[in-house]
Amino acid sequence: MLPEYKTILLAIDLSENSAFALRHAVAIGRCHNAKVHLLHVLPDVEPAVLNYVATVMGEGRLADYELQHKEDIRDKVRVSVHQFAKSELLNNPEYLALIDDIEVHHGNPASVVLDVAERLDADLIVIGSHGKGRVSHAFLGSMAKRLLRKSVRPVLVIPLQD
Repeated sequence: MLPEYKTILLAIDLSENSAFALRHAVAIGRCHNAKVHLLHVLPDVEPAVLNYVATVMGEGRLADYELQHKEDIRDKVRVSVHQFAKSELLNNPEYLALIDDIEVHHGNPASVVLDVAERLDADLIVIGSHGKGRVSHAFLGSMAKRLLRKSVRPVLVIPLQD
């Protein structure tokens, strides 16, 4: 029996390659009449940086600031992701209807993608790979490797386009 794709999770970072991955996810969604769920993960701030900021601001003020602004940041990023998808699918507005939801989370990108895929019972995870620059390659390369190693669901990695 061939697999059915009803829910596709696309991890998106608003990069050019993310746009290419979006088009792939939507094309697969269209062929299978599946919903595409967009996920953007804001990586956690390094503990050393948090300790420094807490020392400067005071731990209580930092905690208050985080509580006040985390949701605002998520809302703004959610709007940015929606605008990104809308602009990428501008010539095909019917494809925009395939996008079921947009989530923005803080945390380790690979862990968050795996957790959200589990919660949604996603049939397919789609990510774009990056190859430019050492930091970008190391970070996103390790995320792709971790997803491929840890996921019990199929993972489609879209390579960087020249």
